[in-house]
Amino acid sequence: MLLWPILRLMRIEAAQGDITREQVDAIVNAANSSLLGGGGVDGAIHRAAGPELLESCRGLGGCGTGEAKATPGFRLSAKWVIHAVGPVWQGGDQGEAELLASCYRRSLEVADELGARSVAFPAICTGVYGYPKAAAARIAVETLRSTPTGVDLVRLVAFDAETLRLYEAMLEKL
Repeated sequence: MLLWPILRLMRIEAAQGDITREQVDAIVNAANSSLLGGGGVDGAIHRAAGPELLESCRGLGGCGTGEAKATPGFRLSAKWVIHAVGPVWQGGDQGEAELLASCYRRSLEVADELGARSVAFPAICTGVYGYPKAAAARIAVETLRSTPTGVDLVRLVAFDAETLRLYEAMLEKL
């Protein structure tokens, strides 16, 4: 007998704030392929979770672009961290959109495997990876809405007011 997660109508909401303080089952880390920490949201998550996160990530052997892997959340409120590796923006004709969408799909799949019912996402790739914020917000919302999942709540956590406005506009539009 095949057991599938019970699919529910997922609620997607946008908020501005610090993703490391989110009260959800899992937070998504906009990670680099080494999974060994970096700047931006990746560095903030590693600092907040503590050195145990780095040790746990070392055992994962990295992660490919468009993929996602999970670790415990350690000192975070979230039980898990789902590390998603997005593409570096190269002008838009190098498959960046599909790779970014894959980050969101794979993160939801990992969340389902973990049994997570609430997940917070940052604006993956919009920092040092240079993905245009409006295009990234559209991909995030479209992909999340079209991906079957057992997750009940997704919170899109914007670091700045501009990204929050983009998320809110996409949520109203789509």
